[in-house]
Amino acid sequence: MAAVTLSVSTVKPLGDRVFVKVSAAEEQTAGGILLPDNAKEKPQVGEIVSVGPGKRNDDGSRSEPEVKVGDKVLYSKYAGTDIKLGGDEFILLSEKDILAVVG
Repeated sequence: MAAVTLSVSTVKPLGDRVFVKVSAAEEQTAGGILLPDNAKEKPQVGEIVSVGPGKRNDDGSRSEPEVKVGDKVLYSKYAGTDIKLGGDEFILLSEKDILAVVG
């Protein structure tokens, strides 16, 4: 999937979406072998930078998001939209695509 490149200063997610800064991919294996760029797996861990206001319920109220800014999360491998902002990589995902908060 192609990444979207933006030249803006802020991104504010809508609804139940979250904006996550992607952690760097592993540079080498456990045995010490250095990996070229095309052999690295897409990371599935990142830190939440921004959170939307929450999903709207049928009665019009909003349900609070379960995650907050600063949480380190594990998300589905093929979920979300890849975004490049400056030199950093981010992903915009729905809260349902977050599998766990990691410590």
